Order: sequence, then C-alpha cells, then structure tokens
Amino acid sequence: MRALSDNMRGALLMMGSMAAFVFNDACMKVVLKDLPLFQAILLRGLATVFFMVLVSRWLGGLDFRLPRRDWFLVALRTLADVGATYFFITALREMPIANITAILQVLPLTVTLTGALLFGESLGWRRLVAIMIGFVGVMIIVRPGVDGFNSYAFYALIAVAFVTVRDLCARRLSAGVSSVTIALIGAIGVVTFAAIGAVGGEWVPVSGKSAALLAGATFFIIGGYLFSVMTMRLGEISFIAPFRYTSLLWALLLGFVVFGDWPDGVTMLGIAIVVAMGAFTFYRERQIARR
Repeated sequence: MRALSDNMRGALLMMGSMAAFVFNDACMKVVLKDLPLFQAILLRGLATVFFMVLVSRWLGGLDFRLPRRDWFLVALRTLADVGATYFFITALREMPIANITAILQVLPLTVTLTGALLFGESLGWRRLVAIMIGFVGVMIIVRPGVDGFNSYAFYALIAVAFVTVRDLCARRLSAGVSSVTIALIGAIGVVTFAAIGAVGGEWVPVSGKSAALLAGATFFIIGGYLFSVMTMRLGEISFIAPFRYTSLLWALLLGFVVFGDWPDGVTMLGIAIVVAMGAFTFYRERQIARR
C-alpha cells in the first residue's frame, strides 16, 4: 500500500480533531445537567492544564520567552479564549449540539471577513458574496423572532465573535512562537476565570458518573488540541481545512443518539448553506494561493 501523502494525513488528523472536540462537547453537555457551569469548567480545566503540561514536556516546544508584541497578542487571544469558552458552554447547555456546532461553522467566513476589514487581507467579490450568503444561513439556523427561538443562540454567536478574535490573534503571532505554549496559556486563562466564577457560586458533590464524563471531556479536548496542532504542520491548509466540517456529522450523530435531537428541515437548510459557502471560501483561497 502506498504511504499516505501529507495532505491525506493532515485531513485524517483534522477529522480526528473535529471528532474529539465534538465528543468533548457531548461529555460537557451531559455533565452540565448535574454540575454548575463554573464548577464543571474549572474541574475540566484543571485536569486539562495538568495533562497539557505533561504532554508539552514530552513533546517539547514549551517556551515562554516571547517578544513583547507577541505577549500582547497572546494576552488578547487568552481573553478571547475565556469569552469563547463561557458563551459557548453556556449555549451548549441549553441548545441542541448539532445547532451550536452548525453555527460555529461560520468561523472561516468571519475570520476571512474580519481579516480583510482589519488587516487589509485580500478579499475578492466572490468570497464576499459567499460570506454574505453564509451569514444568511446562520440566520436561518438561529431564526430570531420566530416561535420557539432559543435566545441562547445569541450566546453561540457571541462565542463565534470571540473565537474569531482568538484565531486572528493566532494568525498574527510570530512564526517561531510555540503552539503548545499558546494553547497552555489559553487553558490557564480559562481555569483562572472559572476559579473566580466558582468562588461565590454553588458547588455540588461530584458523582462517579460526572467524574467519568469530566475525565472523558479532558481526554477528548487534549486530543483535539494535539491533533489540531499536528494538522497545521502537515500538507496544504487549503486542502485540509474543509475537513473541519466533519464535526457536523459527529454532532448530528451524537445529538440524535445521546440527546434525541435532530434538526428540522429549515435548520438543515441553514446548515447546508453555511457549509457550502465555507467550502467555497476554502476553494477560492486555494485557487488564489496557487496563482
């Protein structure tokens, strides 16, 4: 059998990363039925930081000697990571997992648009139209103003805004900055925020079931981080990036099997529009890069 190309290995790692993140979300959604929000985030965060330190020492690359400019970007990225975690997990607790995962798929469009507006990155009319249509798809999923609208969908949109800032900060960092270091600093920031929130909040005993779910969430989120870092080191990102949409397949499957949720036809239409426009954006970026 012929060895897999870097592009194919990168695609497999991207699919593994997306699966790991969705399984982490599913574990957290279940555990939030029994544990307060800040307690759950703090316990998962402490375990995540502990194992990330071990993994980073094993893999190497942990280096806190950063230029002053990069420290500012790291601090801003960490604040954005904190905001994204709070709003995403709050929305996840109240929304079907497939719906919130679908809303997050607009990220490639928001990053492309914001990069063009703030940093003058190239943005042709085709990608601009795709971004606008993609936002229409998100509005179809969210459907503000209709009966049964879940206001927590706005929390998901706020999470998208924070993740956009986080990703743009990562893109502006110097090439030599360690990905492991940045991920660890972000995790420490989330733990600090959760600890502050948990000080005056409610604490409940952790059952064996909740402990197992938190352990599973920790395992999956670390796996997701590691796979995503490995993905960025292999192949062409324009080829690999569209495989991030496999997260929707896992979200649909887990939403149905674990939570008994399945998006209605209108929501599925919105999901299809967002995915199609995101895939088109990646395609156009690949064409431009080749030129």
